Amino acid sequence: MEKKEYVTPEYIMPEDMKRIRKKMDITQKELAELIHCSKSTVERWEMSDTPITGPVAFLLKLLEKHPEYIEEIRVPEKVCPVRLWYMHKQDVCTLIEVDEPSRQVHIKNYTDKLMFRAFGVNENPNYEDYTEFLESRCFPRTRDKMKLILKDLDLPFYDPFLIIEKTEGKMAEDNFWIKIER
Repeated sequence: MEKKEYVTPEYIMPEDMKRIRKKMDITQKELAELIHCSKSTVERWEMSDTPITGPVAFLLKLLEKHPEYIEEIRVPEKVCPVRLWYMHKQDVCTLIEVDEPSRQVHIKNYTDKLMFRAFGVNENPNYEDYTEFLESRCFPRTRDKMKLILKDLDLPFYDPFLIIEKTEGKMAEDNFWIKIER
């Protein structure tokens, strides 16, 4: 017998997949999104009578043991008109929701690395913190020949949000960027 380094499941049975999914209180569609496959694949697995092999077996057993992880990675329901995804390469660092008229800001951090969080240690940023953050992802207001840069961006005036919409908040010296969702 080959020496095993880890005790991991080689497969999971369809009824176990369904049980674990229900225990996590997620739909087939949500499970499909979580594991990056189609809903029809999850349906097929759950209706089959053959073992399901591959990384999904390990993942589901891990989630069964640590169901709290689902809440750590869950995207909250949108409560504000504007949502910004502060990213490092392909990883979500901070989700920022903003209601400009009421000056409300809500965040959810998806990283433990303080330097990668949009607001560092600040878990409850206010509107001023938010505007400072936006400006930090743009060229400075005092930049030489700023009017030419704004013209190149087809913007009539300096507005950090509009600049980020055009540039994704990308800076030459890092791998952070911002995706805006309205």
